[in-house]
Amino acid sequence: MLAWFLPLFLIFLMIGVPVYFAMLAAPGFMLYLNGQERDIALMYRNIFNGIDNGVLLAIPFFMLAGELMNKAGITERLVAFSQTIIGSVRGGLAQVNILSSMLFAGMSGSAVADTSALGSMLIPAMEKQGYTRKFAAAITAASSVIGPIIPPSGIMIIYAYVMEVSVAALFAGGIIPGILVGMGLMIMTRLMANKYEFPPAKRFVIEGVHISNAENFVARVIARLMLATVLYPLAINVITIQIADHFKHVLFHFTCALIVTEILFQIQRRLVSNEFRIVAKRAVLPLLTPVIILGGILGGVATPTEASALAVAYSALLGLIILRSINLKDLGPILVKSAITSSVVLLLVGAAMAFKTVVSLSHIAEDLAVYILALTNNPLLLLLLINLLLFIVGMFLDAGPAIIILGPILAPIFIDLGIHPVHFAMIMSVNLTVGLATPPMGLVLFVASSVSGVKVETISKAILPFLAVEIFVIFLITYFPVISLGIPSWLGFVKDADLMGPIVGSFF
Repeated sequence: MLAWFLPLFLIFLMIGVPVYFAMLAAPGFMLYLNGQERDIALMYRNIFNGIDNGVLLAIPFFMLAGELMNKAGITERLVAFSQTIIGSVRGGLAQVNILSSMLFAGMSGSAVADTSALGSMLIPAMEKQGYTRKFAAAITAASSVIGPIIPPSGIMIIYAYVMEVSVAALFAGGIIPGILVGMGLMIMTRLMANKYEFPPAKRFVIEGVHISNAENFVARVIARLMLATVLYPLAINVITIQIADHFKHVLFHFTCALIVTEILFQIQRRLVSNEFRIVAKRAVLPLLTPVIILGGILGGVATPTEASALAVAYSALLGLIILRSINLKDLGPILVKSAITSSVVLLLVGAAMAFKTVVSLSHIAEDLAVYILALTNNPLLLLLLINLLLFIVGMFLDAGPAIIILGPILAPIFIDLGIHPVHFAMIMSVNLTVGLATPPMGLVLFVASSVSGVKVETISKAILPFLAVEIFVIFLITYFPVISLGIPSWLGFVKDADLMGPIVGSFF
């Protein structure tokens, strides 16, 4: 009888009961009918136990960092930088929208923040240049799902917490899938631009930009140090001079990398306009945020929570002192907004952990596993079926609660079939993230509707070509594990993993 809590939960969702209350009321009611009053107390106690974990502190910190960066005016800088790179092609402003989402993803990790921040700037600008408002809203909503895929990602932190997987491994695994989604959307936009004769982008942000002497100096130094760091391994391999003292050996090769870097910068001064250089320099400090986050986590210097706190400190330093685009009066509303957004996420996490308790008590996970394996033991077919299930769930349920509810049920089945935990995490995370932009209940559709003033039904029709691209990328991620496991394996987070997968492996 207890297993009936799941159909009751679905009924509550269909009649419009908020997800938080549905996750608590449905299992609580069935436990009461089943005479398990003590388990009701256990379930509700797990609401608090579920959020009493240091790993989850990273979620409010990342949200606060995103709010600070947005208030500091980095959205305009990222859009301007994107436009100088790709904005001159036909349909360029739509491409700018996608590239800006990819850059913004490395700072906020939130699809809602992406849609709101970029949509309020780019949707009116796209309409002004001849795009239909429904197309502008659709491409903004579709590209915003890149936010939770490219790290930092709140839903990956939740998955790592629930399934006890390395956050660093998940962050590394999300880089290529996020880039693939962005590239796929760009290709689709280019094809549509040729068919519907989209206009080339016109400059609407870049005109009249300026940069202070202090910011110009800092940006130049940081840009050179970052490029030299990238070139350093090449310098070690090319320049074979050996120096006994390790410190002097490192210093010598890094100095060589700096010299090459300076030569490259002098060459680019002759190739690009002064305007491009100014716009690029204005983007350096904001783009340092994902470097701090990912560099700290993937380099083993900081935990995700520590890296998120560093991101907040850097964002505050950038907005309050360096750019001076935030004053002390702005901090109150920023903190309140971040607290409210974080509270919603953490309440859902707590409720989902309570829901998970009843899933365990009802043994529904074991029963469902037996049923799924009875259908077929072919992992390829099972992955297809599970993608369909996740896609449907993503239409109606937010990614965080869906991961907490379904993760413990589905992950063990596929891990037993040889699917790597990080690979399955990417399949689940990307699929449910795409659900944020999937009709009829995708959250970012409603945010895009609010920002653009276009009806959700209209955006839902316009977004279908982009959803087709994202679904195609999901299947690439599903059947080609190297997309998810390549970088984690290279960085040492994943060992003894089958990078080829059953499809590619069958040809060798």
